[in-house]
Amino acid sequence: MAELRNYMEEVVRRALDRFLKDNPGICDCVKCRMDMAALALNELPPRYVVTDRGQVFAKVSQLECQFEADVLMAIMRAVEKVVDNPRH
Repeated sequence: MAELRNYMEEVVRRALDRFLKDNPGICDCVKCRMDMAALALNELPPRYVVTDRGQVFAKVSQLECQFEADVLMAIMRAVEKVVDNPRH
């Protein structure tokens, strides 16, 4: 059975993991991570996929420089908001 997923969630989670690994002074507790991911995802367009072919298309789109820059900027804004107003 096919499953509908927002591929952007995976992209944001992986990019957020890399960002937090490279910036060890930022809190990476579950609550902060979820807040950061939610804020970043709210700024980015969803990329829904259903089939394996859809996943391949989404991954190819991910390689675009502008796409990567948009994801990183959304993550950086989200991290800044959560660092300034942590809820943990």
